[in-house]
Amino acid sequence: MPQDRARPLGQASLIALGLNGVIGVGIFFIPSSVAAHVPGTGGAFVYLLTALACLPIALSFGRLAPRFAEDGGPYVYARAAFGPWAAYVTGWLTYVSAVLSTSAVIRGLAEASIPGGRLVSLPDPTRVTASATVIGLALLTAAGLRVTAWAWSAITVAKLVPLLMLLGAWMVRGAPEAPASTPQIPHPCPELSALLRAGLLVLFSLQGFEIVPVPAGHVQQPKAMPRATVAALVIAAMFYCALQMACVQALPGLSASQAPLVDAANVYGGPGLARVLTLGTSVSALGIALGMVAMTPRYLATLGRSDGLGSWMGACSAKGVPLRALGLTAVVTLVLVQLGSLDELFALSSIAVLAQYAATALSLVVLGARGERGLGRRDILLGVVAMVAALSVVAGASWRELVRAVAVIALGVVVKIGVACGARHRPG
Repeated sequence: MPQDRARPLGQASLIALGLNGVIGVGIFFIPSSVAAHVPGTGGAFVYLLTALACLPIALSFGRLAPRFAEDGGPYVYARAAFGPWAAYVTGWLTYVSAVLSTSAVIRGLAEASIPGGRLVSLPDPTRVTASATVIGLALLTAAGLRVTAWAWSAITVAKLVPLLMLLGAWMVRGAPEAPASTPQIPHPCPELSALLRAGLLVLFSLQGFEIVPVPAGHVQQPKAMPRATVAALVIAAMFYCALQMACVQALPGLSASQAPLVDAANVYGGPGLARVLTLGTSVSALGIALGMVAMTPRYLATLGRSDGLGSWMGACSAKGVPLRALGLTAVVTLVLVQLGSLDELFALSSIAVLAQYAATALSLVVLGARGERGLGRRDILLGVVAMVAALSVVAGASWRELVRAVAVIALGVVVKIGVACGARHRPG
């Protein structure tokens, strides 16, 4: 049977999309942050615990995704369960989280790709490089979903190679011997607050599996989405756990490392392997940035309805690309990459992601209670467990970060009210 050109995404493309969404720049830097909160081998288990908390969330997406053959993910589920207003807030949160993550990743990619942070010919190389990256990825996305899917699949393979090389070197060489004069001090059991904060940081490196159901309207086999969603989470978590262990054994001062995977590669394989990991950082960031630039406009396009931001926002080209949403997202991203600190962007993105996870879980509970779309009692239990898991991870956020998340929601409501008022006063 010939492939359906209107639905170009198969099982392999979906798994590649999920892994590309999860395996980004976070893992190249987060091991040192995790070690600062949970030192030693205990830090590796934070990845497994966070993935375990995310598993019911991934299963919730897996239960809902095949039942909605349209783009949008959490927005679509919330609309079916609660109506347009709750769906709009969920869609807004999803979009804001995605655009913040996109901006942070592209800004990080620009900083990592400029040696010493300077190019003689450019007055502000980081901002110029970030802006050029946004424009280039947006143009590639505008070429169509089929071209973009091929690109993210190729980049996913390319980004995994350096990480596999590091793990291979670690397994062959093993832990380096500590100097005889260095006492082995046991690490104390981490406090609950430190464990929760480490879990919130790890969530940033593990989030992305929820991107799999977003292009549901372009998937060949709906049943492929649950498998790809769970596979992306599980594979990435096991991968990350092993990488954290490799860093812990290679770097006694892991918490102080600015580039932990690169430093670990230098220990296990020398400067050559370290250079490969440095290149891998940029390739990984480029891959996740491409996936985000391709999918983030689809979150905004789902708000392009008469009960959202207006039908003009959801219009797609002949190649299945929401060009207006893509253009607006590119402009917003261009503005955000000019701004300062990335750490708070990461934290705010994680909180917004947890909010959409909880909204999706609650949608599953409501639809299961109604018995709609083939859902039932077991889905109610799964949704409740997923909500509890999301709330347990968000406990690692600070009050300031939570207040900012609420402010973002309020901004979305103001935009919605403004659009509604404008529509009422428009002639005709």
